[in-house]
Amino acid sequence: MVNLAQGMVERGIRVDLVLASAEGTFLDHVPAGARVVDLRSRRVLRSFGPLVRYLRRERPRALVSSMSHANLVALWASRLAGQGTPVVATVHNTMSQSTRRNGRLAAGLWPRLLRAFYPWAASVVSVSRGAADDLARSSGLPRERMEVVYNPVITPGMLALARQAPDHPWFAAGEPPVLLGVGRLTAQKDFPTLIRAFAEVRRRRPARLLILGEGEDRPVLTALAAELGVADDVDMPGFQENALAYMGRSAVFVLSSAWEGLPTVLIEALAAGTRVVSTDCPSGPREILQDGRLGALVPVADPNALAEAILATLDRSPGAVPLDALTPFMRDTAVDHYLRLIEKAR
Repeated sequence: MVNLAQGMVERGIRVDLVLASAEGTFLDHVPAGARVVDLRSRRVLRSFGPLVRYLRRERPRALVSSMSHANLVALWASRLAGQGTPVVATVHNTMSQSTRRNGRLAAGLWPRLLRAFYPWAASVVSVSRGAADDLARSSGLPRERMEVVYNPVITPGMLALARQAPDHPWFAAGEPPVLLGVGRLTAQKDFPTLIRAFAEVRRRRPARLLILGEGEDRPVLTALAAELGVADDVDMPGFQENALAYMGRSAVFVLSSAWEGLPTVLIEALAAGTRVVSTDCPSGPREILQDGRLGALVPVADPNALAEAILATLDRSPGAVPLDALTPFMRDTAVDHYLRLIEKAR
């Protein structure tokens, strides 16, 4: 959302970033021309009343919402505010996978909520074709009403960040190749499969594994690396402000996720010129990697297949990614698409 706001600000459009609670490191990256509106709500659902008041007071041209709970609040608030503010509701994940893992109640309730609220949207946007298809199947909403707009991942300043030197001794000259994983240490990212695959890679050749991110699975992952005898070659230094610097110096970027919506980190790795290997999870990797032409795709939760793909990729010379493969993920492409949707809602 910050990248989208930056692109709109650069075109002279007034942008408010309306947040349930204005906190977090991303605030440091809010573009200078955008105004942050803090609704001072501890939870998204509690921001409903403040959002209604904001819409009545400011009467914005359109409201672009992001993530499932925020979409419902935005649609409901816009309807109650009575100002006719069109809502572009954006879905960032594979709905069936997300709701299934939140329990049977959520799996049954969410489709009903989507069918009730999403028809109020001027546009429903999914960040990948796979996520849009899944949303239609799991909610019963018409697929033809859904737009696909890839996240505005690639920005003019991105490549400069990728060229910076990462602060880690494993990138020194003469060290073994580094495999890189990035993401929250949670079940969705399935880093146990990556560590098991790495153990097989390490058995057959020198290599090291870095996993950037934090989350509740850290103790499990640490124990697994020790159990497999690769603890000395696995490091999890936590969240890093500039993960692109690590991508730019890594031998292979590996996405081991069980599910996604559109994995931003996979796009960033390609843009940084890094060779990639990914699970063929729902949704996004197959679209990003053009059915495997830009990087290997392997079955979900298959450490052996992942290890073989990593080994084959390490033996392959890096090649430049065609510009047209990255264009759909550029910021200006997404800004153009969202502005067309907003204009259409008039």
